[in-house]
Amino acid sequence: MTDITERAENMKKQLAFQMIKFTLFSISAGIIQAASFAVFNEVLHWRYWLAYLVALVLSIIWNFTFNRRYTFKAAANVPVAMAKLFGFYAVFTPLSTWLGHIAEGAGVHDYIILAITMLSNFVLEYLFSKFVMYRNLENTLKENKKEN
Repeated sequence: MTDITERAENMKKQLAFQMIKFTLFSISAGIIQAASFAVFNEVLHWRYWLAYLVALVLSIIWNFTFNRRYTFKAAANVPVAMAKLFGFYAVFTPLSTWLGHIAEGAGVHDYIILAITMLSNFVLEYLFSKFVMYRNLENTLKENKKEN
C-alpha cells in the first residue's frame, strides 16, 4: 500500500469510529429525551410541545457535552460552539415542534412523532456538528493530541 492509500484507509476508520461514537452518545441522549418526555407526558400530563421542548433541551446538553469532548475531541470555544448549536436549534426546534403539533392534531401518536423528530435530529445534528460547529477543530483537545 502506498502512504496515501494507508492514510485514506486510516481516515475511513477514524470517520467510522467517530460515527459510531456519535451514534452511541446520541442513543444515550435519546434515552434521556424519551424517558423525560414520558415522565412529562404520561405522569405530569404536560402538553406535547412543552414536554417535547424540555426533554429536547435535556438531551441537547447531554449530547453536546459528550460529543464535543469524546467524538469530535474539539477544543472549540464552548460559548461559541454553544451559540452555533443554539442557531441550529433555533431553526430545528420551532420547525419540529410545529410539525409535531400538526401531526398530533392529525391523530398521529405522540411517540411516533417523537421517534421521527429524534431520527431527523440525529442526522441533521451530526452533519451540523461535523461541517459547521467543529469544522477544522476536530482532534484539537490537548489531551487528545498525543493519541493522534
